[in-house]
Amino acid sequence: MREIGVPHPRLPLPAAGGEDDMAAFLAWLGEAIPMVGGLGIREMTRDDDRLTWQLALTPNLNDKGTGFGGALAAQTTLLGWCWTTLWLRRRGLARDVVVAEATQRFLAPVTGDYRLVCEPEADDGPASLAERLELRGKGRIALVQRLWCGDTLCLEARGDYAVLPEA
Repeated sequence: MREIGVPHPRLPLPAAGGEDDMAAFLAWLGEAIPMVGGLGIREMTRDDDRLTWQLALTPNLNDKGTGFGGALAAQTTLLGWCWTTLWLRRRGLARDVVVAEATQRFLAPVTGDYRLVCEPEADDGPASLAERLELRGKGRIALVQRLWCGDTLCLEARGDYAVLPEA
């Protein structure tokens, strides 16, 4: 059981040059952030600079039988946090990440199971973040999340994620 004000232990970093086991990361995430267990995340995959979740709609229904905007907004924010955290972990860095700003545009109702895709807003975003971390010990990256229900783009979100200096 999580306690208020007590940080959850970090997941050990992967071996040098290694990749995270996505299932193990997702299991840790569910322990670290209790609401994750109720989000309906079925699978998490990474392809280069793209992180994707496959999700079930049922745990995220609203009173109209479609996707609840608050749950979808929380998912986009959390997916961006995961993208940034996993990016850091691949570089052997265990750092705190926070969302600094987030916006969402709801484009169509979510009427079935869906996927959320997160990637950098700018092609040079990861390189710029790496440079700022090297020079200043902290940095930010802008990420875009898109929610697809089949071939329909239902939600587009943007978030700025800050990597805090080492404690």
